[in-house]
Amino acid sequence: MKRFLFYFGVISLIFWLPGAWGSDTQSFKVTRVYDGDTVMAVRDGTVIYVMLMGIDAPEISESSQVPDQPFGREARNYLSSLILDKEVKIVGYGRAPYPDNNILGVIFLNGKNINLEMVKKGLAEAFDKDLPSNFDISPYLEAEREARKEKAGMWSLGERYISPSQWREMHKLSLAGKP
Repeated sequence: MKRFLFYFGVISLIFWLPGAWGSDTQSFKVTRVYDGDTVMAVRDGTVIYVMLMGIDAPEISESSQVPDQPFGREARNYLSSLILDKEVKIVGYGRAPYPDNNILGVIFLNGKNINLEMVKKGLAEAFDKDLPSNFDISPYLEAEREARKEKAGMWSLGERYISPSQWREMHKLSLAGKP
């Protein structure tokens, strides 16, 4: 029953978060930053997990056998410095493909698009796969082009740069069959 109430709350929350549904933006307090593109936020006792829409940040390993991706911790630390323990506005774009209780969202602090700031700083790349039709990825793509040109953050790696999706795939394969 408790699990049902949790999922009912998450689904209800998605419907009153704006973006795809056009309602007012809601305020939340960011209580945890997991990495450069995933946070936990709370409003009136409701906890949500937000995957930042339109970006993909370098990975932080959960295993001592797999190294962090370069700039993974820098991305998390920068995102934390921007929004941890602060009231933010979240524009929701529906449920994330995984895990079940995540939503896709854009976070704003004092009118500033935090997702876009991560790309501008070179701590996330624009992620244009499986986007809802009402999401404009073009500012993110432009910010990535500029960050690459300036060799900001992860783009300073040049030819050594590996996208977060490639990194995840490489390390998933290298861990296959290991305890």
